[in-house]
Amino acid sequence: MKAIQCVQWGGPELLQLAELPLPEPGKGEVRIRVAAAGVNFPDALIVQKKYQVQPPLPFTPGTEVAGTIDAVGEGVTRLKPGDRVVAFVGIGGFAEYVCAAEQQVAPLPAGIDMPIAAAFTLTYATSQHALVERGQLKAGETLLVLGAGGGVGLAAVELGKLAGARVIAAASSAGKLDAARSLGADEVIDYSTGDLREAVKSLTDGRGVDVVYDPVGGAYTAAALRTLAWRGRLLVVGFAAGDIPQLPANLLLLKEIAAVGVYWGEFAKRDPAGNRRLLMQLFGWLAEGRLRPLVSKSYPLAATAQALQDLLARRAVGKLVIRP
Repeated sequence: MKAIQCVQWGGPELLQLAELPLPEPGKGEVRIRVAAAGVNFPDALIVQKKYQVQPPLPFTPGTEVAGTIDAVGEGVTRLKPGDRVVAFVGIGGFAEYVCAAEQQVAPLPAGIDMPIAAAFTLTYATSQHALVERGQLKAGETLLVLGAGGGVGLAAVELGKLAGARVIAAASSAGKLDAARSLGADEVIDYSTGDLREAVKSLTDGRGVDVVYDPVGGAYTAAALRTLAWRGRLLVVGFAAGDIPQLPANLLLLKEIAAVGVYWGEFAKRDPAGNRRLLMQLFGWLAEGRLRPLVSKSYPLAATAQALQDLLARRAVGKLVIRP
């Protein structure tokens, strides 16, 4: 089979297209013929040795896939060959085939296209887990979404509106803010041209926001932290800006603010049944048309490096997918 290989740490340009043996599913695993794989920031970070998980070289990156099961290992009872599925695989997704543990695979409802499913799983599951389970977002509260033009950011905009919140979307370009508006954002802020804190202060009449969804990190985290109202919650989702911020603990104390870590991938491993329930709820909303994931571009497997470079250069609006 064809697969992308990371053979040395560094930028996406160092990735190689390789011919590898077809993987065999082990005990409790299924093999998936990959129809589409989502492109995510962890995929770009892991090949640079900048992610919290560092597999031994060489390895195939790629976190989430959608496809069809073509073989099952010993002990698999819930799934069978021919089933259309989505899977969170951690690594291995940028390939024609990948094996995954049965507990990390979920059936794909009829009528949902594979590229949409591959672009949907990580972003929407991360955002729903963050907003509802970790952030306890309630109807009537105000949510500030940083990086609102990217995959997880746009998902957070949609899910924030479904939860009944007032959503303020912050991003770095007019095109990204237009995408956030199209998915329901009540207000938008271009933080590349203005002061984020002052803009939020103006939009909230000085009160601040109840929840900050932060997949960006860097200098934006400190500014966003200062926009939180009394007992606000900062959701630490990721560090797309590259720098891991240091939080001033005195600000947490003065407003009884909670800084809450969000790691959906680990949650999915530790509570697979809870994660399947989460995914089924999300796929139900998708089938009903209540969620509208934006896939802005698809790439062939050989162009995986270009997809990751486009992501790192902030050229992507919504999600990118690989089509092996």
